[in-house]
Amino acid sequence: MVRSQMSSRTLANRLWVQIPGNTRLRIVLLVLIGTILLAVSAHIQVPFWPVKMSMQSFMVLALAVVYGGRIGTATVAAYLVEGAVGLPVFQSGGGLACFGGPTAGYLAGFVVATGVVGSLSERGAMHSVVAAFGVLLLGDAIIMVLGTAWLSTLIGFEKALSAGLLIFLPAEAVKVTLAAVLTRMTARAI
Repeated sequence: MVRSQMSSRTLANRLWVQIPGNTRLRIVLLVLIGTILLAVSAHIQVPFWPVKMSMQSFMVLALAVVYGGRIGTATVAAYLVEGAVGLPVFQSGGGLACFGGPTAGYLAGFVVATGVVGSLSERGAMHSVVAAFGVLLLGDAIIMVLGTAWLSTLIGFEKALSAGLLIFLPAEAVKVTLAAVLTRMTARAI
């Protein structure tokens, strides 16, 4: 399957068709909308220590499915740049210090998960709720493993496993299930 046929499988391309005259504007607006949604999702949170629970992983997975691998990854990368330059888009605000703090591994996981989930989505891997759940679970696992791995360098493996992974598992299961169901419902409606 050629690249243009694969990218036409994204929900963004079904909702807003890419034509030669709107390509750049479309990508810029999609990335801008995505970074705003990511920033808002970062501030929908439940306070835990050392990492707060938020809706970021849900939004990362949703953007990956809706935008696909390339635009989704560009969106997450733009979000990280916004945070790096000091915009208050992360859970704890913004600035370069966030890339050395407890959430740095999760932020890195967002980029990797978006690329993987977005690419699989473009290739038609989201053909059923069960398949969508599996793809989204893989993406969420990438986020959680990278986040916990980084956190373990700061607070030790046992504490990181408890405070950076296990405590989040019930909420992550709900977010992945919700994303899978919404993805399939939206695809059917379109």
